[in-house]
This record gives sequence, C-alpha cells and structure tokens, in this order.
Amino acid sequence: MTVLVTGGAGYIGAHTVRALRSSGRKVVVLDTLERGNREAVIDAELIVGDVADQGLVAKICGDKGVSSVIHFAAYKAVGESMLEPEKYWNNNVASTEKMLDVLTEQRVDKFVFSSSAAVYGTPLSMPVTESDPTKPESVYAETKLAVEKLLGAFSQNTDCRLRSVSLRYFNAAGASKDNRIGEDWSSSQNLVPQVMRALLDKDFKLEIFGNDYPTPDGTGVRDYIHVEDLAVAHVKALDYLESGGETLVCNIGTGSGTSVMQVIDLAEKISRKKVPYRIAARRAGDPISVFADARLAEKKLGWKAARGLPEIIESAYEWHRTHPNGYRRGN
Repeated sequence: MTVLVTGGAGYIGAHTVRALRSSGRKVVVLDTLERGNREAVIDAELIVGDVADQGLVAKICGDKGVSSVIHFAAYKAVGESMLEPEKYWNNNVASTEKMLDVLTEQRVDKFVFSSSAAVYGTPLSMPVTESDPTKPESVYAETKLAVEKLLGAFSQNTDCRLRSVSLRYFNAAGASKDNRIGEDWSSSQNLVPQVMRALLDKDFKLEIFGNDYPTPDGTGVRDYIHVEDLAVAHVKALDYLESGGETLVCNIGTGSGTSVMQVIDLAEKISRKKVPYRIAARRAGDPISVFADARLAEKKLGWKAARGLPEIIESAYEWHRTHPNGYRRGN
C-alpha cells in the first residue's frame, strides 16, 4: 500500500516523505519541480508531473497501488496570490479538484491536506480554535479554504467516500536534525529563511512588513512550528485515517505567538550577528496576530509539538550556514 505525496519535493513535503518512510510506509512523490527540489526527495521515488494531469494520476494510482494521498502541491506566497489571483485559483483549487475526481474513481479513500491557519484571517481572540470563524484575508487563504470545502463535499460521496484530514498549520520553519534538507531562501518569502539570508548574505537586507500593528512591539505575531514536528503531524493524520477516523479539520501549531522582532532578536543571539533590516509598508493579506489552540490535534491525532523556537532558529541557521546557495547551485 503506497502513499502518494504531491508536492513532496517541496520544503514541508520533503520532510514528510522522510517521516513517512521512517514509519515503514512505501512512498511515491509527484512534483512538477517548478518550486521543489529533486535533491530534497533524497532517494524516494519521484515522478515529475502535475496533479492536474488526470491520466498520470490514474496511472500512478494503478501502477503503484496508491491507498492514500498527502497533498502539498500548491502555490503558497501570500503577496503573489494578491497580485496573481487567477494563477492561485487554477493551481491550488481547480487542479486539486481534477485530482480528487481521479482519486474517487480509483477508490483512494484517505487524504491528508496541507491547509493553513491563514483561513482564519485575524481572529477575534487567541489562541484560535477550529470552531472560530474563517475569514481569509488573502487569495492564498481563500484557495485553502475552498479545498477544505471540496473535501467536505467529497466525504459525502457514497460511491467512494473520501475521508480526509485538513491540517491548518501555522508557520513552518527550521531544518532537519541531520542538516540534510531545509528551506531554500531563494524560493521562499517566509520570515525565518529571510532572516537567515540577512545574516549570511552581505548583499541582502531583510524587509519587515509593518511595525505599526497593535502588538507589543508593533510587528506581526505568528505561531512558529518546527518542520519536523509538522512532518510527524502528517504521519499521525494518516494513522488516524487508517484506523477508521472520520473527516477532520485541525490546527497544527505550538500554541505560542512570537513577533517578527522576537524572531530577529533570537536569531541574533544564536548567530552572534546583527540582522540588517528595513521597515516596509504592511503587506496586503497579512493578519495581525495568529497562534494556535492545538488541543484537538492532541486529542484526535495524538500529536503535540516537541520543539520550540530555539530549535527552529538553531537548525535553520545551521542549514543556511552550510547551504548558502540552496540545493541547486553547489555550496
């Protein structure tokens, strides 16, 4: 029985592929490599292609004996989504719907979805729970919520009832413990890799998008979760479905909020270097403060974050220090 991991050559996907294989599962990766890295897959089987290619997805399911899918394949830059909304709707939603049609035909009935805490927008209270209203503030977030709703509809399909877990995770960061895979700063707009770039690339200065938010230091607050903890959450979600669990949506976070300036301060302490930065205007689609109530994940999946911000920053710094040019161009 094989797990198909779409977008498995991406940052979070690659860490999850390793966690799945460590759990003894057979894995096949489907990735366009548009924004993924072949090297991140290490020695897992990789098929280069698109989830929207229904013939290819059907062939993989039949040839490989696919019984479950973990779906990462999507564009994820908030700012880009506001500038190119059609691109995000086509890739993140329409392509996913095409794949889901094939999966139901192939009787694949277990699906773990890479959703996002961005679906909440700026919540009215903290920490945010799964029962809080969803108020997306970016096109990216709208696409994630749209797929969650699609999955809810597919779970009612009596011919092949696709059961799913949508993981609304917060801000993934850090690198693998053995320093083998991490996040390429050249293809990521996430805060932690950009802070690392500012530390290590003398020609780069970090932009902080807004210092006038109603937070203690004026910068946005997020819940940062170690990427290896996040990978384990996907394995736990698959365990849950394999044991007969019903369709579920749950938060994956630490329950603790950290501001942009707090991330910078800790990075400076760990690296013993200053982070050069400049203050820029607020970015469209960015909420003020979001951090998780992750008790449902602990109750239903038996999952809880094991690492904190120091482990995130330490592993990220080691990865970027030893991989200044990412995967593609040598170090």
